[in-house]
Amino acid sequence: MLPMGLGQLQEEAPELVTEVVDDVTSTVSVVTNFVKEQFLALKADLWSITGAVDLGVIFAALALGWLLARPGRRLIEHFWPKREAGAGEHARQLVLRLVFPILWLGGLWTANAVQAQFEMPAKLSLTVASLLNAWIVIQIVVSVVRDRSLAALLATIAWFAAALNILGLLNPALNMLDDAALSFGESRLSLLMVLKGVLLAGFFLWIASALSGFIKTRLQKSDRLTPSVQTLMAQGARIGLLFAAVMLAMNAIGIDLTALAVFSGAIGVGIGFGLQSIFSNLMAGIILLLEKSVKVGDFIEFDNGLRGKVREINVRATLVTTNDNVDILVPNEEFIRTRVTNWTLREGYRRVRIPFGVAYGTDKELVKKAALEAAEAVPHRLTGPHAKEPEVWLMNFGASSLDFELVIWLRPESVKRPSRVIADYNWALEDALTKYGIEIPFPQRDLHVRTMVGDRLSDSGSEQD
Repeated sequence: MLPMGLGQLQEEAPELVTEVVDDVTSTVSVVTNFVKEQFLALKADLWSITGAVDLGVIFAALALGWLLARPGRRLIEHFWPKREAGAGEHARQLVLRLVFPILWLGGLWTANAVQAQFEMPAKLSLTVASLLNAWIVIQIVVSVVRDRSLAALLATIAWFAAALNILGLLNPALNMLDDAALSFGESRLSLLMVLKGVLLAGFFLWIASALSGFIKTRLQKSDRLTPSVQTLMAQGARIGLLFAAVMLAMNAIGIDLTALAVFSGAIGVGIGFGLQSIFSNLMAGIILLLEKSVKVGDFIEFDNGLRGKVREINVRATLVTTNDNVDILVPNEEFIRTRVTNWTLREGYRRVRIPFGVAYGTDKELVKKAALEAAEAVPHRLTGPHAKEPEVWLMNFGASSLDFELVIWLRPESVKRPSRVIADYNWALEDALTKYGIEIPFPQRDLHVRTMVGDRLSDSGSEQD
């Protein structure tokens, strides 16, 4: 025997399903009948004499607009020459694209005015003119959206809604979407509500993105704020605006925001189980921006050898551009877990040591003279009030050479190009040492070949490799 609640649910379930199916079927049938009536009326108009004249007017206006479009574009290009990329050039391209539809629309409205003078029906041409007028207006409005994919999507949705409204199908379509709904207790969710929510969310998110971009641009122009504070404030404004956009969209379609308490609890559980990395990167990014240990423009180096210039510090990762112009996204957590060398944290200039060796017996003063000439020949040395003279240090008595180091203080621009600096100084050192006939030694070994003569061993000779 089934419990009372379960038995009652099984008895009521078929009735609920039947009611939903009947509601949807009745709505669809109303829309279908309306469309059928409109199609029959359109067919009757086309087969009449006035309908044929109206159809001819449409094609005549189309042909006239197509013939005048090319000279019209040439005239616009003559008085409105091409410029560099910007708002003016964007408007110019929009006008050039709309020349043909505007000429077609002008021909239709002129023909409709003539038909009205002779009291001739022009239902079909008026409908086409209204659709074309709506399409032009939508293209002009959507042209302010820079993202082409988003602009195309918005234009399609807006034109489709305008077409349904002009044809008298908008209200039946909205009623059909509203009737296709699911009920959850006292709450009701329909396809119309979902569609409205998506459109409103997209609109509010676009506004939030535009505002955050404007705020970021204004902050970057401020001389009183450091780059780290600018980035932190811009990211905070962006996150806050996006969150507010989502809340406004949910509130506009009637979703109870108190239900977000459960959702926030689910987010907390998700952070505990699967979003630790994302959350840790977020917190690490905030720490970096507040601590200012790594700033935009710094030249950094990781323990794994990666080094480059910090371009952006974002919420999840930091963009580092190497000297090979390779962009690398480093998770913010790496700056907290591993050791990072910031070459430009306080002062931009640094000291570098270039090791080299000469043969034993070489005059040390001559080596020093050659090395200092090499230092002067390379334009990486620090100049100005903080300038320090290059030095030559004898560091070690090696196995086959006297080991020296050329010590130079580098200017800030050269600090960020360590490989290029070492290569340039090695090149100059080799030229200077060759100029003064100073030998650069290489490892040598004596090879003794031993042969057996009777019961005695003897050396057959020696040679060097």
